[in-house]
Amino acid sequence: MILVTGATGNIGSALLRELHLSGAAPVRGLTRASGQVSFPEGIEAVEGDLAQAGSLKAALEGVRSLFLLSGMGAEADVLAAARQAGVEHVVLVSSITVQTHPHLPAARENLAVERLLKDSGLAWTILRPTQFASNTLWWAQSIRELGVVRAPYADIGLPTIHPADIAGVARVALTEPGHRGRTYALTGPECITVRRQVAAIAAVLGREVSFVEINREEAHRQMASFMGGETADAVLDLMGGDVNDELLKVRDTVHGVTGSPARSFQQWASDNGAAFR
Repeated sequence: MILVTGATGNIGSALLRELHLSGAAPVRGLTRASGQVSFPEGIEAVEGDLAQAGSLKAALEGVRSLFLLSGMGAEADVLAAARQAGVEHVVLVSSITVQTHPHLPAARENLAVERLLKDSGLAWTILRPTQFASNTLWWAQSIRELGVVRAPYADIGLPTIHPADIAGVARVALTEPGHRGRTYALTGPECITVRRQVAAIAAVLGREVSFVEINREEAHRQMASFMGGETADAVLDLMGGDVNDELLKVRDTVHGVTGSPARSFQQWASDNGAAFR
């Protein structure tokens, strides 16, 4: 039995589809409200809250492999509950910032979760993805209503990853041998700038989307209103304010693990064009 947490999110929903298509069974998807979700046929929806490990008892029953997102709950308690339930292997989604920007608070938190997992006595596989292509959903309302994107660091390219590729690597790690005790840094197939991302979305929509480059201060004011000042500073550093060679490095890990090339940002835009219409 495989349990997928974050089952309705960008990675989790793609992972459920991957597992369904691969014939891996049985599979459960964890959600806070099982009656309000629709999973692929044959995948069981189970209720539970990662912030309350005690709520996971039924969801963990019979589970041998667990897909877990860092930062979603009380990880120490979740890992303890998993071990007590007989879980053998955990695939954890951490962040590439653990190795590129270890001084950032979120990177330190992700590293702490990685260490909890390694010290838990459970077999582990750690995934460290770079910036998600789905972060551009932040622009969706502005594109729909105004036809414009306002963002900083217009011409700094990052190796943005399609969440489905994270799911693809997770599926292999969960279902195939040879991946326990491994840490995988994951990126997309190329570095792509904000300006090119906007152009790719416009091409999918078949209409013009204007781009206005703003400075860091304006971007910080906008972002701090919904994520807080410290987090906004960290995100802006990763968007372009404090890039380094390790963050900009394009890796072929997705292809190496799954046998399929990493998807481009253009593919992500095509897959998700409806969000911007």
